[in-house]
Amino acid sequence: MDGGGQGVARRHGAVAEEDPDRRRGDRSGKEGDDDGVDVDEKAPPPRRTSRRVASLDVFRGLTVALMILVDGAGGEWPVIGHAPWNGCNLADFVMPFFLFIVGMAIPLSLKRIPDRGRAVRRVVLRTLKLLFWGILLQGGYSHAPDDLSYGVDMKHVRWCGILQRIALAYLVVAVLEIVTKNAKVQDQSSSGFSIFRMYFSQWIVACCILVIYLSLVYGIYVPDWDFRVSDVKNPNFGKILTVTCGTRGKLSPPCNAVGYIDRKVLGINHMYHRPAWRRHKDCTDDSPHEGPFKTDSPAWCYAPFEPEGLLSSLSAVLSTIIGVHYGHVLVHMKSHTDRLKQWSIMGITLLILGLTLHFSHAIPLNKQLYTFSYICVTAGAAGIVFCMFYFLVDILNLHYPFAPLKWTGMNAMLVYVMAAAGIFEGFLNGWYYEGTNNTLVYWVRKHVFVKVWHSTRVGILLYVLFAQILFWALVAGLLHRARLYWKL
Repeated sequence: MDGGGQGVARRHGAVAEEDPDRRRGDRSGKEGDDDGVDVDEKAPPPRRTSRRVASLDVFRGLTVALMILVDGAGGEWPVIGHAPWNGCNLADFVMPFFLFIVGMAIPLSLKRIPDRGRAVRRVVLRTLKLLFWGILLQGGYSHAPDDLSYGVDMKHVRWCGILQRIALAYLVVAVLEIVTKNAKVQDQSSSGFSIFRMYFSQWIVACCILVIYLSLVYGIYVPDWDFRVSDVKNPNFGKILTVTCGTRGKLSPPCNAVGYIDRKVLGINHMYHRPAWRRHKDCTDDSPHEGPFKTDSPAWCYAPFEPEGLLSSLSAVLSTIIGVHYGHVLVHMKSHTDRLKQWSIMGITLLILGLTLHFSHAIPLNKQLYTFSYICVTAGAAGIVFCMFYFLVDILNLHYPFAPLKWTGMNAMLVYVMAAAGIFEGFLNGWYYEGTNNTLVYWVRKHVFVKVWHSTRVGILLYVLFAQILFWALVAGLLHRARLYWKL
């Protein structure tokens, strides 16, 4: 999920996500290969093949596994699913973790492409592929895994989504990296805050993005708005409901500037129709579980909201820029101790800053709005988690305990499409007996997990852990053994 590409490929030798400090000599290479070769005008040096940063694969695999867990068991376990509005549950770490990983991979993948034009073309192509898959899987065309139909009315296609947000962040930050990097310093060792100075222009762009986001969120006037209820199961189906706002600077569900911009630019029909706020305490007595709406629930409970919308995606770019800094540390610093020191200090600082903003009631943690406190907490958590994986996997060489996550991370796009997006289960559900509820997937879930444990909640959780996450980790392991990877 780091902006990699469509198509199955075999990998021979070096890969893009390399640790520059892990190399062994080999004089058989050609000058200019995109695998870690340093070009010298006088004499071509020995070819240096670099090992993959295993901890980054493990972290990516963990994030994909969390996404599968959230999609499969979040409905039964609210602490796993997204927070209805303010707050931060397990699911709310998935998107920023992906963006952080994308950012960290950018300096590694672009480090050995000296031609800026070629690098930009590569970035644009990958962005288009991510957009294609995002709209196909989350735009409404695919109804997997439970609905066996397919297709979407173009008047209601959802333009935004997970892969679309990743595509935007990848495009902006990768182009920024290409434009601002200085080829003369790419292989110089750095220490302390010299890396910040080296890429000072990137942090200026990050500050500009933050200022624009905060100015719009707190400065735009949000008027009253109305919408037509489109849920056929809702007793208000077809009715036009009005939401009263007439305010500015609010971060409440109905009257925030993030939703206002999406309604004006995207159109309310092109937004997500089952937002997490449906589980808000103002909407249902079953909160934080999803349940029937209260009879006196406010009108906005029935309205769409885009959690991967335009303004929130702008601030999401900051998660990727922070990830890029971690990638710069990996590229420029040669000592494990120096790397861990830089990463951990920044991670802890961001975590403390974000929690302080939230608990002081200055800026709440909110994934739907992608607030600044949310950026800090999730990026800080990502940095700390990566530090742990780096220490365990790349320093202590504890590869075997994390092998399933590593395999998943090396084939993240495949596992995401097949498991998280439900394409494989949708394929299996297409082969049913007598009725669409009598399929292999339903039978395994009911008889092997739910009935054995006499609990729907526990059974579904174990089904997701073993029949989805572990199963696809093993499939990814077999593909890794065959050296087959789905790249973007």
